[in-house]
Amino acid sequence: MKRIGKFHKVSFQRFREDWENAYGSREDLEVIYRKIQLPQRATKGSAGYDFYAPVDIVLQPGEGTKVFTGIRVEMDESWVLTCYPRSGLGFKYRMQLDNTVGVIDSDYFYSDNEGHIQAKITNDSREGKTLTIAAGTGFMQGIFLEYGITVDDDASGIRNGGLGSTTFSQ
Repeated sequence: MKRIGKFHKVSFQRFREDWENAYGSREDLEVIYRKIQLPQRATKGSAGYDFYAPVDIVLQPGEGTKVFTGIRVEMDESWVLTCYPRSGLGFKYRMQLDNTVGVIDSDYFYSDNEGHIQAKITNDSREGKTLTIAAGTGFMQGIFLEYGITVDDDASGIRNGGLGSTTFSQ
């Protein structure tokens, strides 16, 4: 196995700013931040690193929410972290990532938002099931994948932003 990356927490200031921009202030935000766990594999044979919910999440069918993980990832340049729902949550509740697959590029770590990994999830249950994820429970998994580029690639842009920051027009 190649060891190509390392998870870190974003700063408390970054976590607080992102949280408050989306949800407003919360008195126990420092406690929530201190309890954030770095992603981990559950077993030696696991491909995915589990991301843990920082707070309790309860979603009725059709409801969605943004999850600020408090996590960033540093990785070698020719790698990407892809993010998916935990298999059991997708199977039992049809929990979806709203962008279907999260793609965390290696240069996102250096972005002005510290590379804060966020997920927007939806309970897409068609059976009327309420999705409940307790704080500290895995809800998403990240898998590192190596990628290649074309022989005539001349990309030279530098990221300075988060979601959608690498979009360009032709």
